[in-house]
Amino acid sequence: MYGEDVLSGDRRRRKTVPEVDAEPDLVVEDADSGFCGAVIGFELGAVVLEDRHGKRRNFPLTPAAFLLDGRAVTLRRPAAQAAPPQRRVTASGSVAVAGVRAQVAKASRIWVEGIHDAALVERIWGDDLRIEGVVVEPLDGIDDLAAAVAGFRPGPARKLGVLVDHLVAGSKESRIVAAVTDPYVMVTGHPYVDVWQAVKPERVGLSKWPVIPPGRPWKEGVCAAVGVREPADMWRRILGSVNSYRDVETPLVNAMERLIDFVTVLDD
Repeated sequence: MYGEDVLSGDRRRRKTVPEVDAEPDLVVEDADSGFCGAVIGFELGAVVLEDRHGKRRNFPLTPAAFLLDGRAVTLRRPAAQAAPPQRRVTASGSVAVAGVRAQVAKASRIWVEGIHDAALVERIWGDDLRIEGVVVEPLDGIDDLAAAVAGFRPGPARKLGVLVDHLVAGSKESRIVAAVTDPYVMVTGHPYVDVWQAVKPERVGLSKWPVIPPGRPWKEGVCAAVGVREPADMWRRILGSVNSYRDVETPLVNAMERLIDFVTVLDD
């Protein structure tokens, strides 16, 4: 005699209250106290609201306890968001390119004075150079640089970059470099006597690099000054102290960046 639902049409039936994520800066009102403020965080399971005067109060996340634009809502703590993947940075400070294989070597090259220079360049810029397909080749000094450059036959798609030690005004190296005028060749360098000296001394445990008198072999002089028997041992110590461009002096970094830019931008 009462039908199927005695509460059918009864306006007193409880309505569904929406759930809302309590995101930072969401402005809500506590339905009981009338306190109105913006969400600024959570403490011990309660939401923290701050009103326009800077006053803060904590409220439990109970159902239908808050008003949003005048309508009852249930606040809930947002699900933790996954942190964005961190960008991997190469030793040179460049952003690493994921999923890219090393390119086949291009015709362009970068020459350095010796095997220690080549090893240090590989340590810092190796990832970048493999992506670009640029090979670094050590020379046995630069006394015959002009003839070596002529034999390389530089061109628009075959550029050459040369990194020179102790490239300062009036030096033997500066006179040798002045003889190279090919537009497809860039010769630059750093002011240090040897590439060892381009590594920051504190990385090697020194306050400064020793001053070696003119006429004495520089590497042997350094080894004697710091108490290392063989240059090979000292070099292992130096190379092992280098992990990124931050471990070497700025002139070397600037010189290498210029050379890489030069040989990787080919003329039409």
